[in-house]
Amino acid sequence: MTSPTPSTTSSQRSKSRSRTRASSRILPHDFYARDSLIVAEELLGKLVCKDGIVLRITEVEAYRHPDDTASHCRMGRTKRNAPMWGRAGHVYMYLCYGIHMMLNIVTNDTDEGAAVLVRSCEVVEGHDLVAQRRGGLTSATSLAGPGKVGAALLLDTKWSGHALYKPGEFVLRDAPPPARIARAPRIGVEFASAKDRRALYRFADADSLAVSHRKALRVWPGT
Repeated sequence: MTSPTPSTTSSQRSKSRSRTRASSRILPHDFYARDSLIVAEELLGKLVCKDGIVLRITEVEAYRHPDDTASHCRMGRTKRNAPMWGRAGHVYMYLCYGIHMMLNIVTNDTDEGAAVLVRSCEVVEGHDLVAQRRGGLTSATSLAGPGKVGAALLLDTKWSGHALYKPGEFVLRDAPPPARIARAPRIGVEFASAKDRRALYRFADADSLAVSHRKALRVWPGT
């Protein structure tokens, strides 16, 4: 196992972005209606499109069904986590630490309570608007951290329940997967069981600069 390094050149990243712009297919409902672990890995490289902004997903975390003690659904259905129990392909938004809006995408079957957290993205289009919303950016291409993603897209809990697979102002579009995928345990789940703290449910584009907590990531054989 070797640690991933941001080895992709500017030219390679530019070519990759050109390919992503060419894709226009909205991801269908069936894409999301699978185990969150499968959906999480396959979301890497897909495009989040809203308000003229296009973000390429570079890091995600899966929260599974059943018995994932790191999941918001671990204690059953509540008013807060109700969207996670809904139909796959819908948004689940929550406020973290009273500051950060976290974008989650519901997976699995209805009433199973599972989702994928979008942790980090690259800005493909809409750089100026992203910079404006975030009060200026050191790097206009990198949104490394879920709070930055939520801020860039101007999301709040009112978007919970929004269907991403229906044409409209907020959708996810298909695009090529990354060349290499890295995995690691999830971030901020110290309250979970030892097994779930260790679970390799965080996935990232191994060659992207837009990834948080990079040191823990490992590229596994076959990826």
